[in-house]
Amino acid sequence: MPARATAFLILQLAAFPALGQNPDATLPAGVVTLSRAPVPVTVTSTGQAAAVLEAGIRPLVDGVVTEVLYEPGRDVAKGDPLFHIDDATYAAALQSAEADLEGARAALPAAEAAANRAERLAGTGVTQADLDTARVNLLQARAAISVAEAAVSTAQINLDRTTIRSPVNGVPGVPAVSVGDLVTSGQSDALTTVVSLDPIYVDVSESSARILDFRRRFATGDIQPGERLGVSLILENGEQYSGTGTVQTISSTVSTTTGTRSTRFRFDNPDRMILPGMFVTAEVTLGTSQGVLVPQLAATPQPDGTIAVWTVDGEGRSAQTMVTPAGTTRNAWIVTSGIEDGTKLIVDNIDTMTAGRMIEAQDVSITAEGIVTGN
Repeated sequence: MPARATAFLILQLAAFPALGQNPDATLPAGVVTLSRAPVPVTVTSTGQAAAVLEAGIRPLVDGVVTEVLYEPGRDVAKGDPLFHIDDATYAAALQSAEADLEGARAALPAAEAAANRAERLAGTGVTQADLDTARVNLLQARAAISVAEAAVSTAQINLDRTTIRSPVNGVPGVPAVSVGDLVTSGQSDALTTVVSLDPIYVDVSESSARILDFRRRFATGDIQPGERLGVSLILENGEQYSGTGTVQTISSTVSTTTGTRSTRFRFDNPDRMILPGMFVTAEVTLGTSQGVLVPQLAATPQPDGTIAVWTVDGEGRSAQTMVTPAGTTRNAWIVTSGIEDGTKLIVDNIDTMTAGRMIEAQDVSITAEGIVTGN
């Protein structure tokens, strides 16, 4: 085709931008009627799980490991034995301390008798110096017993420590030592770690600016607080966790690096679905607010934080409205202003929607999974 003819064709097409479409034609579209009602205000944040208890197991005496007494990954109770260290030296030390105790106790009756005799004969053949000496000897004999008893206790403690026990209920990891390894008291390397998995903590962070905004909304009555702060979790595979958490602690400081404030929730975890270090999505329900629920599939988020929605005006034509959401709940935006009660919201064909189109409204409903279905 000659270049002049091609240019003429382009000009003709430009004169009819809606060629193939009739802008006055009625467009079928599914709509839902919005109504104001108390709706839950939910904040979605990323959280990370942390163990309630995590104990590093270290020896308190020196020696060679003779037994590993547990199976990695199998539950242990507080006090269950985990490792055994060669105890021959410590058993001998206990026997020696017990022998010293017996000797100290054997010397006591003689010291008591000498002190009593000196008391009776004081001034009649026993000088004051002799009496004082007898009294000191008795006190020393009694002190020797106390020292020997302490030595026996120390030896018994060291002997007991040759069996290393779990300080908490939990699940022990793979041992870092094996039979024959030499370990020392107070070493920095743990022999294993016992982690408590039920219950478990989930730490959720939220920006300080957003927290201030929510506090303002609580103060103005825009959000009515519930009886308690509710939180639910979505696991990494998208599965909804069945348990509900309770607030454990709220940080009193803001991170200087992230500008966030942390809240720790406690969850029952009987099936060990949540493991320490796992990332989860936390949905925290702050309270309720009077507003309408705009399905997320019917709204287009904007860079400034607003959302664009298409509605049907009084003449049955499409109109675009920009509103600012106050939060989210499940698959919907919470809108407290900018949309009137009874507004008909267009929920499909929005990608090709233009302003002023006549709409053939078809009432539909949206499932909990965000799927449009006919009524």
